[in-house]
Amino acid sequence: MTVRQDTLFERFLAPIFGFLIDREALLRYRNSKDWERESERFRQPNFAYPTYYNQNFHGVKNGYLSPDAAVTYDPITQYVLPPNEEWVRKGLIERIRCQPRRILDLGCGTGSTTLLLKQAFPFAEVIGIDLSPYMLVVAADKAEQSGLKVNLKQANAEQTGFADTSFDLVTASLLFHETPPLVSCNILQEAFRLLKPGGEVLILDGNQSTLRQTEWLTQIFEEPYIKDYAAGNVGDWMRTAGFADVQTEEVWWVHQVTRGVKPLPYRKVEFESTQVEGSWVMG
Repeated sequence: MTVRQDTLFERFLAPIFGFLIDREALLRYRNSKDWERESERFRQPNFAYPTYYNQNFHGVKNGYLSPDAAVTYDPITQYVLPPNEEWVRKGLIERIRCQPRRILDLGCGTGSTTLLLKQAFPFAEVIGIDLSPYMLVVAADKAEQSGLKVNLKQANAEQTGFADTSFDLVTASLLFHETPPLVSCNILQEAFRLLKPGGEVLILDGNQSTLRQTEWLTQIFEEPYIKDYAAGNVGDWMRTAGFADVQTEEVWWVHQVTRGVKPLPYRKVEFESTQVEGSWVMG
């Protein structure tokens, strides 16, 4: 994995993670498969990567379009989502109010939230999409190990290719801080299109208020769009996309979950008037 040596992450955090992470286990997993061959089962023909994605993330050359990024994502993420990665991700699950039968997890990465969704709603069809076929390889391995059946597909969250009103629940975890705000807004518009009336969207990510107050958090992980994300407001983006009942709740101070509902269609009620004993009533 090619990493710029001058990044804050490499200078200060990498030595800590080097101590915490079992590098030998990672290397065994990295060398256990032909990543190009494995990733082919997820690659869509003539798939076009969006411009914002074709750059370094976390100081890593080629960002998530690298087997090394996929292999190291989970071991590092468990330490950068305080106080506990699973608790944080469950913060999204716990705020779901519907009983979905079909769920779409956008930017699913290695499938951590996708699998939690399947655990929470075992009878639902759960689909996870991501731009990186390498991340989907890891997600598939985790699904097989856990015995959970989820569908994984390479797709762009801005234009998923799924039919209108075909999902009850759309989620995204740790996606919006890695996309430009305009892209995040496009993703919410796509979520609105995909949801059935009354369906829910839930977005888990960094607490925008906290990030604005602690600038070092927007610098240390070498995220190209995190400052723009911190300056924005997911709730406002959600309302602009058409969602109602929008609420943002803090999760362990440094995270937030924003939830919205696609409104039910307005129904005009027709009244018929009848005369009863000399008076008019509406019925």
